[in-house]
Amino acid sequence: MKRRAHDIDNAEDPLGSLSAALAGLRSTAQIRAFLEDLCTPAELEAMTDRWRVVPLLEQSVPYREIHERTQVSVTTIGRVARTLERGAGGYAAALSRHPARSR
Repeated sequence: MKRRAHDIDNAEDPLGSLSAALAGLRSTAQIRAFLEDLCTPAELEAMTDRWRVVPLLEQSVPYREIHERTQVSVTTIGRVARTLERGAGGYAAALSRHPARSR
C-alpha cells in the first residue's frame, strides 16, 4: 500500500474511514455502486477473482481445478490461500456471513 507524506491529515485513519463508509451502506446495491465509483474495472475484476477463489479453497479444491473453473491465475490462487491462512481473518468473516457461500 502506498504511504502518504506526513503532511496529509495524520489524525485520520484512511483505511478505517473507508471501512466505516462501507459499513454505513445499507444494501448490496449501495455497496456495489460505491465500489464501482471507487475502483477501476481492473481493480474490481481482481477483487472479484479473489473472492470467487475463497469458497473453493475452503472446500479444499486443488489449485489447478480452481484455475480451470475460474480462469484465475494459480499465482493469485496461492496468494489468496496464504491470506486465508495468515491474514487478518476478513475472508473467513465475510464467508461466514454470506449465506450462499457459508461453510
